[in-house]
Amino acid sequence: MQDRMENFQQRPFSIKLWPPSQSTRLMLVERMTKNLSTPSIFSRKNGLLSKEDAEENARQIEEVAFATANEHHEKEPDGDGSSAVQLYAKESSKLMVEVLKRGPQIKNEGLTISDKVTPSLKTFFDISGGRRDFIDEQEAEEVFRPLKEQGNSYTKICFSNRSFGIGAARIVEPILVSLKDQLIEVDLSDFIAGRPEEEALEVMNIFSSALEGCVLKSLNLSNNALGEKGVRAFAALLKSQSSLEQLYLMNDGISEEAARAVCELIPSTEKLKVLHFHNNMTGDEGAIAISEVVRRSPVLEDFRCSSTRVDSEGGCALAEALGTCTHLEKLDLRDNMFGVDAGVALSKSFSGHAGLREVYLSYLNLENEGATALANALKESATSLEILDLAGNDITAKAAPAIAACVAVKQFLTKLNLAENDLKDEGAIIIAKALEDGHSQLEEVDLSTTSIRRAGARLLAQAVVHKPKFKLLNIDANFISDEGIDELKEIFKKSPEMLGPLDENDPEGEENVGDEDEDETKEEEGDENEDGLESKLKHLEVKQEE
Repeated sequence: MQDRMENFQQRPFSIKLWPPSQSTRLMLVERMTKNLSTPSIFSRKNGLLSKEDAEENARQIEEVAFATANEHHEKEPDGDGSSAVQLYAKESSKLMVEVLKRGPQIKNEGLTISDKVTPSLKTFFDISGGRRDFIDEQEAEEVFRPLKEQGNSYTKICFSNRSFGIGAARIVEPILVSLKDQLIEVDLSDFIAGRPEEEALEVMNIFSSALEGCVLKSLNLSNNALGEKGVRAFAALLKSQSSLEQLYLMNDGISEEAARAVCELIPSTEKLKVLHFHNNMTGDEGAIAISEVVRRSPVLEDFRCSSTRVDSEGGCALAEALGTCTHLEKLDLRDNMFGVDAGVALSKSFSGHAGLREVYLSYLNLENEGATALANALKESATSLEILDLAGNDITAKAAPAIAACVAVKQFLTKLNLAENDLKDEGAIIIAKALEDGHSQLEEVDLSTTSIRRAGARLLAQAVVHKPKFKLLNIDANFISDEGIDELKEIFKKSPEMLGPLDENDPEGEENVGDEDEDETKEEEGDENEDGLESKLKHLEVKQEE
């Protein structure tokens, strides 16, 4: 455990791309304003927007795109934000084209230009983008005025990032009741922060009763420290749901008892496609309760139960339940204490999971036996696997042939993470060999903190440097000699940004590293070297699927 904590502290620093700075948002508005007011094929047909109209449209387009991307990022809090950035750009571009196709319009009837162009402004009501603080009765009256307008078309609401007391909740209560027949998505994440328990529970009861009977597709109750009392405070709302497709219960302090309450209060999950249960204190017994929810969710596509303190027994229960979810596309079980037995059990559930695209199984104590079983199972299923994460599982070179055989046939792979394992050069060379041919979609490979030296680093670099979409090779915190670093820089001289930082590399981290590097260099150069490399790969059978 101590080693694991030390490794955790050494994990490479990751850059967060979301949210964008205010200056970046303003720059985008300026750029869109210029594009909207510049003559184009659209303006010749529909008329040219004035600079004033272009600026107003650009500002509101940016707000809508930001809200959409931010909602997406809230559901993927552990990502680096790249997918949110892509969505931000995509939404901005799409909405800008709509404005250009429509041409100039006159404001009337109290509607802005973007009200007529971007349905998102009328269907999505979001207060999460402002300051994070308490909301009182007076502010609530003003903030929620748009929801009281006759004939509004809001179907999605997000009250996240503001803390509601009883007074503000009472203001919102009749408004929510009036919207019951039209709401399909409700985000109440982080909406009682800083409130005393008694007041927080009363606020939850108010919202629950007001929303009871809504036919929701998505419900987010994350970041509310619910516990069992909080879950039961939402009983009226939860019991009335029979069409939920997405349920988010992340960072809610859900214990064994709270997990049982979730299982008890949700009557039907037959349509559930997304269930996120990250960062709770569920434990084995709680995981067994959640496994019942999973078992009742035959169309589940995206399941996240990471950082939930689940040990072997709970892991086995979840694994068995996941075997019934043949539509699964994304599985995230990171940072639990599954161990070998749960890893092997999970491998047995993968046989019918042809659609798996993303598999996150890092820090599960899988060891060689569990990792090998999972790699063998994934090799025969998950035909379109894009992301494989097995970091921090005490894997050695012994499991490398099985992992490499799996990787070799996954030609849609975009990201491979084997960081914080003890692969050494022998394992790294085997993995590099599996990546040599094909893999045109590959973008990132992470073998940081894997005890590799010069030879393993060099072969990994040579295997990925020419991939058309490759972006990052992370091999930091290893034992690569100074000569090896020079070799890496030479390999990536045309694209240095593809080689991750090497600040934590320790060229003297193992005894006689220089002599061993020299021996390995001789072994891998010339005819004799090829024979030497082949001897390292003699247990590996790499076949690409036709």
